[in-house]
Amino acid sequence: MRTVMVLIVAAAAAFGIAGFVANGAGSQRSDSVPQYTVQNQLVRPQNYREWIYLSSGLGMAYSPNPNSAPLFTNVFVAPEAYRKFVATGTWPEKTMFVLEERAASSKGSINQGGHFQGELRGIAASVKDSSRFPSKWAYFNFGLDAKTASPNPPESCWNCHNAHGAVDNTFVQFYPTLKPIAMKFGTYKPKE
Repeated sequence: MRTVMVLIVAAAAAFGIAGFVANGAGSQRSDSVPQYTVQNQLVRPQNYREWIYLSSGLGMAYSPNPNSAPLFTNVFVAPEAYRKFVATGTWPEKTMFVLEERAASSKGSINQGGHFQGELRGIAASVKDSSRFPSKWAYFNFGLDAKTASPNPPESCWNCHNAHGAVDNTFVQFYPTLKPIAMKFGTYKPKE
């Protein structure tokens, strides 16, 4: 009986070590790499809040007449892509960003001024995957509950990102920790 127990513990330990090696440093976690359905829809990453937080905006609008209440927008990027950007100033293939939109609230609890983030209003993602998308980057809207999303047409996101993104279709100009890195590597191209 004792020998059987030792064998079970040894097998469990070996399986754990093999799993650690398979998912160890340098490999990508499955939720950090874009996953697609057979219909070319992006599967919404479930653990994006464990990714690298880049920045938040409040009430940012890209047209002169915004027609909605201001939202907080929180930007997260997959950890492996972030590390590559810090090392090179460029985004690697399979980079994935998630943009989380939350209501801006000002009345609640003891708050007497300013704004705090409230309920979730939407989730969007962008992916750099030139093997799948001819224009390298694709953009997706999940809304609140969708588990998958089809790529948006180019005129809804891609055109703006391409025209105004400071680094490879991304708005690094709004990420205060990444802008100096891109400038150091010479990949920062200021655009209006």
